[in-house]
Amino acid sequence: MKTVPKKSLGQNFLLNQEIIRKIIDIGQINEDSNLIEIGPGTGNLTKEIIKKKYSKFIAIEKDKNLYLQLQKKYSKNIEFFNEDVLDINWNNFINQEVIIFGNLPYNISAKLLINWIKLSSLNQIFKRFILMFQKEVADRILAKSDSSKYGRLSILTKWKMNVEKIMDIEPENFYPVPKVKSTLIYLEPKKNIFKLNNSKYLEQVTNIFFQNKRKMIKKPLNILFENPAKVISKFKLDINSRPQNLEPLTYFKLSKEYEDQ
Repeated sequence: MKTVPKKSLGQNFLLNQEIIRKIIDIGQINEDSNLIEIGPGTGNLTKEIIKKKYSKFIAIEKDKNLYLQLQKKYSKNIEFFNEDVLDINWNNFINQEVIIFGNLPYNISAKLLINWIKLSSLNQIFKRFILMFQKEVADRILAKSDSSKYGRLSILTKWKMNVEKIMDIEPENFYPVPKVKSTLIYLEPKKNIFKLNNSKYLEQVTNIFFQNKRKMIKKPLNILFENPAKVISKFKLDINSRPQNLEPLTYFKLSKEYEDQ
């Protein structure tokens, strides 16, 4: 019986075997690897991963029917969780160097990525991520300063992650065929990051700046800082700049300044 994807769960199953093999190759799986697949769906990637030697393999599937089908088919090789990935306590995987595979539901992908970034133990839990995003979201993650897509998501990602675009994937490689392109991205937690006591300061600073994206940076600086002139001088900021003109490192420094004031 053919599985009917649920639109409410953002289900689009990857069919292209060549792309599936590429995803597995990028994962660099070996006999010591701890693997987690998010949203295995009909098991198209899952059945190829289990051909590899690994230490542990967990699959997280929210759809109860798919979870039961997968568990019945692959229960000897994989531990299945019938849970919402947004509810997972990732700190349970500390020091396991987890490799994450995921064709992420488009409706939760950005939120899930930010949840990971906010983990204080990110680089103690994860080794690498091989993730599929809607192309529009991927473009925002990958965007560099001075580009129209550059914003909070790219800055937050670059704070904790090294990120690389692997490839764009056309809609016809999925069932059902989505209306948009997808992009495969490789992310790796940085071993050394700019020190902030709490991610909320970077979130607050970037939120204020990019609420006023078309305005000069003087306005958000006035909102955030008690002495904006001092901040402008300290970081040699051009007050005629706009938020998209500032490099990620500048936002990290401004967040630290905001945290300390």
